[in-house]
Amino acid sequence: MNKLRFTFILLALVAAVSVSAKKKFPIIQFEQTTIDLGTFPQNNAVRKCTFKFKNVGKEKLVINYVNTSCGCTGAEYPKEPISPGATGEITVTYNGTNKLPGKFRKSIQIFTNCEEDYCRLFITGNMSSLPREDQ
Repeated sequence: MNKLRFTFILLALVAAVSVSAKKKFPIIQFEQTTIDLGTFPQNNAVRKCTFKFKNVGKEKLVINYVNTSCGCTGAEYPKEPISPGATGEITVTYNGTNKLPGKFRKSIQIFTNCEEDYCRLFITGNMSSLPREDQ
């Protein structure tokens, strides 16, 4: 009886895995996942960059939403589905106004309909302090 139960469970697991393996997903592939904004002055604290991607999967890619790690970072992304083989862009804006100078690293989470339902992008940079007026 135990052998029969074990065999049934094993067959059910194999069937579940093979059904899962046959399901097709979109695959989002970024040209780069980290962009360095470089060093910039505190009195010019807004920086933009663009993450380019391609859907290399077999189904339409849908970006459900984008979440940033800080209120100083915003993102614009395509709202329409991206067909297999098509490309798209996510534009990220960092606004360091009223922030302390120094190095930073911010993350952007991209929630999609891919098999792994989210991925992470990063921006880094160094905002230098304002020059002193007595110099």
